[in-house]
Amino acid sequence: MLAIPRWKFWLITGTCLLGLLFALPNVSTPAMLSLMPSWLQNKISLGLELRGGSHLQLEVDLQAVASESLHQLVDDVRSRLRKEQIGYTGLAVDKKAATPTLNMTLRNPADAPKIKKIFFEIDKNVTVTVTGDQVVAKIEEEAFEKRKKALVEQSIEVIRRRIDESGTKEPILQRQGTDRIILQLPGVDDPAEVKRRIGKTAKMTFRLVDPTLQPIPADPQNPNRTPPSTPTVDYLPEEHGNKIVYIPVKKQVMVSGETLVNAQVTYSENGLPAVSLKFNSVGGRKFAEMSRDNLKKQFAIVLDNQVISAPVFQSVISTGDGQISGHFTLQGANDLALLLRAGALPAPLKFIEEKTVGPSLGADSIRAGQTAVIIAFILVATFMFLSYATFGLFADVALIFNMIFLFAGLSLLQATLTLPGIAGIALTIGMAVDANVLIYERIKEELRSGVKPVTAVDAGYKRAMMTIIDSNLTTLFGAAVLFEFGSGPIRGFAVTLALGILISLFTSLSLSRLIIVTWLKSRPKATTLPI
Repeated sequence: MLAIPRWKFWLITGTCLLGLLFALPNVSTPAMLSLMPSWLQNKISLGLELRGGSHLQLEVDLQAVASESLHQLVDDVRSRLRKEQIGYTGLAVDKKAATPTLNMTLRNPADAPKIKKIFFEIDKNVTVTVTGDQVVAKIEEEAFEKRKKALVEQSIEVIRRRIDESGTKEPILQRQGTDRIILQLPGVDDPAEVKRRIGKTAKMTFRLVDPTLQPIPADPQNPNRTPPSTPTVDYLPEEHGNKIVYIPVKKQVMVSGETLVNAQVTYSENGLPAVSLKFNSVGGRKFAEMSRDNLKKQFAIVLDNQVISAPVFQSVISTGDGQISGHFTLQGANDLALLLRAGALPAPLKFIEEKTVGPSLGADSIRAGQTAVIIAFILVATFMFLSYATFGLFADVALIFNMIFLFAGLSLLQATLTLPGIAGIALTIGMAVDANVLIYERIKEELRSGVKPVTAVDAGYKRAMMTIIDSNLTTLFGAAVLFEFGSGPIRGFAVTLALGILISLFTSLSLSRLIIVTWLKSRPKATTLPI
């Protein structure tokens, strides 16, 4: 029979109270928000078209990366050819080809097998083709595809850090296709300033620390005041917790970050988090020389003129692989590895599209979206009341909580609300009462067949259950496809739609049922239903 266990009653009631609590920040004033605990201050962010701001589309010059990779081989190849006493001419990179290649001409075509062996030993990801006396080397397609993906991700991290440094809040940064990046900055109306900040990629260097000079703590009154440099030393800032210390770093660059191929989190011999480094052949050789000549001495890893780590060479690093160990937490090691990867493989960025959305257009969009949602809500609520009387009011109460839960869910996800997202909310309002309509029509059928009110309600919920789940699952699958294959605003629409579907299942099958059961218990002798 129709009954709700006490534990389920309190679970539904508690869920409703939590929904109200997490939706509250969206209607709170800044003063009220500051009084709330940090875990309760999440609220929905407005997207570019609602708040106004800048939209930029960038392209990563992957051809330049391929050309640069081949350029790094030239010195090693030339050295090996001299060592093997192989005659050649015209060793150079052809940048004009669709795919950059490293070309050379052999004086003796019989040296072709040796050439292939030399390239393979230097870089296993290079394919060599010899035709007569002509040698053409290029990066393998599969290896380059992997590198392209990593490079775009690293470029995104570089841009993200630079945007954060500029004080911009909540940028939208995402990959598009194989080599493009979309950057949206709500509230920023000067694309030229943004372009200036992100036009240069992060520059990383490995430099020695001057042992004759002591680090200088930052001035508490003026922490940004840098100690004066000397002709051979720069004082660069390093963060120690909440304090800043200026490290005396020699100006000479021993190893450039451009030679760093990869950085991953690992563990030291003591079982503590560390960061492993992998250089290409040129960087590995220079890093080995640096470690051999400066054993037990301190060096600095400098990123964008800031010291991110200043470890000590504990041993000679002759393999091209190194490890940075220290007092890292796992999160700190992850952050350092990410920074190193982000600055390891800089690539030119091209700005191929830029536009500014004015705040007045955003205000108009907000007003139009609010009007659409309010009208949709009034029409649906009115329809339910006129069609199902008191039971329609119960559905309207569930609909109100549906909206509360939706805003609470978007706040917890820290989602960005866009125009398609508002469309998703309006669509959710119409779909939220679909389940109630199916249930109420089932109840009406039971009542027409002479069944008692309590039995009719119970049968209506049970017999409509599978139909409701099937209809909502099909829509949920559609939202999942939009989220997987869409981008930007399309994914925002998919999120609001999917969240609305899941919430409507709760409000129609649990909350409205609780309201109806409570109402029926207050009228145990009722022989008819106001439906």
